[in-house]
Amino acid sequence: MEVLDSALVQTFANNLKRLRKKARISQEELALRSGLDRTYISGCERGVRNPSIISIEKIADALNVPAKDFFEGE
Repeated sequence: MEVLDSALVQTFANNLKRLRKKARISQEELALRSGLDRTYISGCERGVRNPSIISIEKIADALNVPAKDFFEGE
């Protein structure tokens, strides 16, 4: 898959990876907690997926962070 040409998607991807690592959980654990597939989480972190608002909400809930944290400057 090709990296999406979107600054917002890349900001989300970078923040997702940072927040997941801060929580000290694997992509697999985040997938289990959020009810999403591990390959989907991986694609989001690499910026090759364009996640829906519902997926963002599930990921935020699984990490116990507000969804807005994914879109703030790095």
